This record gives sequence, structure tokens and C-alpha cells, in this order.
Amino acid sequence: MSIRTNYEKELKGIFDNLILMCRHIEDAIEKCVKALTERDFELAKEVYDEEKLIDNLERDIEQSCLKILLMEHPVARDFREVSAALKMITDLERIGDQARDIAEITTQFGDEEYIKKLEHIPLMAVIVIQMVKDGVQAYINRDIDLARSLDTTDDKVDELFNTVMTDLIALIKKNPDKAEQAIMFMMITKYLERIGDHAVNIGEWVEYAITGNHPKT
Repeated sequence: MSIRTNYEKELKGIFDNLILMCRHIEDAIEKCVKALTERDFELAKEVYDEEKLIDNLERDIEQSCLKILLMEHPVARDFREVSAALKMITDLERIGDQARDIAEITTQFGDEEYIKKLEHIPLMAVIVIQMVKDGVQAYINRDIDLARSLDTTDDKVDELFNTVMTDLIALIKKNPDKAEQAIMFMMITKYLERIGDHAVNIGEWVEYAITGNHPKT
């Protein structure tokens, strides 16, 4: 097997694991938000298992990337592709952590009635899940336009974040005794907003892999 063919084989393995990692992240976000909306604490605990799988895949991908860098003598573009994957999995792993953190907060609500109807938070989750999927697909398909579109999509997440925060601050002023629950919702909203930021980071690493230029440099 030629060096080039071996490289393509190793890279496909990385692609496959990135897709699998993305699916577990999608499941983790969906489960933590569904657990919140349906007050399903057992489902919230399942997110911990998803997070462990995400961590394991991060290690597998990291090992595959390092193997290529150490053994295959990659040319410049190959080096960028592998380096970008290493950076991306760090963001993906942090997204898994944030889904777990949302699940953990969800278990702390108990049976207390929510102070706010959950409409914006589930919508934020839908958008950030798609952003993560788009980031991974942009990398695999070398789709720079899709990668760059994530920044615009993130504006929608930021708008929803600001809406929720404004509503919660107003609720605290009106009902100070509900401040503790409002703060928990603020934390959940902030985690979803951070997931959007990580997805934008992924898009920027895709652009680096394709062009050699990182937007922040």
C-alpha cells in the first residue's frame, strides 16, 4: 500500500469517528434538553454515558491524527487537515461537557414549577445541534461556504440568548424568591450559547484546513 493510499485510509477513519462523535453530541444535547422540558431525570443521567463515549472518541481520533503526523510525513495540506481535526475534537469534547452540565442542572430543579415557559431554550438546542453537524460536514466535504455560514447562524443563537436573559432578569425583579431557579436557567442558556461558539470555532478550523488561513489570525 502506497503512503498516499495509507494516508487516505487513515483520514477516512478519522472522518468516520468524527461523524460518530457528532452523533453522540447530537444525542447528548437532545437528551439534556428533552430531560429539561419533560422533567425526565433518568434521561438526564443518560447524558453522562453519552459524554463518556464522546471522550473516548476524542482519544481515538487524537491517536489517529498523531499517528498520521508521526508516520506518514504529510504534505502541507495534509498537515492542515490533521491539525484542524485535532483542534476540532477539543471543541467537540467541550460541547459534550456542556451537554452534561445542562443535564446536571436539570436534575437540581426537582418538582418545583418552572418560572418560565420553555420555548427559546429548545429552539437554541435545535440550532446549535445543526451547527455542530454542519461544522463536521463542512470539514469532511471541504465546504468552506458552509463553514463560514456558521458565524451567521450563531447570530440567531445570540439573539435567543439575549431574549432569554432579558426575560429572566425581568422575572427576578418581579419575583426575587424565584432567583435561584432563574439563575439555573441562565446557566443552561449560557451553555447552549457556548456550544454555538464552539461550533463557530469548528468552522474556523475548517477554513484553516482548506485555505491555510485561520480567520482569527
